[in-house]
Amino acid sequence: MIVAGYNILRFIFLVLLQVLVLNGIGLGGYINPYVYVLIILALPVETPKWATLLIGFATGLCIDLFTRTMGMHITASIFLAYIRIVVLQFMAPREGYEVGSSPSIRDMSLAWFMTYAGILIIMHHLFLFFVEAFTVDQFWYTLSKALLSSVITFILVILFQFLGSQPKRSIN
Repeated sequence: MIVAGYNILRFIFLVLLQVLVLNGIGLGGYINPYVYVLIILALPVETPKWATLLIGFATGLCIDLFTRTMGMHITASIFLAYIRIVVLQFMAPREGYEVGSSPSIRDMSLAWFMTYAGILIIMHHLFLFFVEAFTVDQFWYTLSKALLSSVITFILVILFQFLGSQPKRSIN
């Protein structure tokens, strides 16, 4: 129950941060950080597939409603939720994930989380920006915009991981 409450608060905080602060930052049109992806990235490993996809839909819907982007963030968030499932299976340790663990620096490791987050953020941003452009006429512009935004989003996600995590309690 505590985990669900924490995830709901994180959802509200990240959606509000995204729509009230980050969407208002104009960095030459090239950089659009989308930290709301952390809502999906940080879900507990045991989250059922259907719930992950539903949370992806809800996240994208909230962003689309505030930004009036007509489904772009819904599709990108559902895509992110789907590939998260695949990436978690691919990156699973031999002995499997510990019960109650979440994809975080605290529960996994910095290197593991950076790989996990990096793959998913780049894939989300490429999908989102190419859906937004809906053309290949400006392929290099769209690609550079997606990659630059991915870098900034990645840095912010790592920063939030360090700010929002508590050290693991040892059982001695």
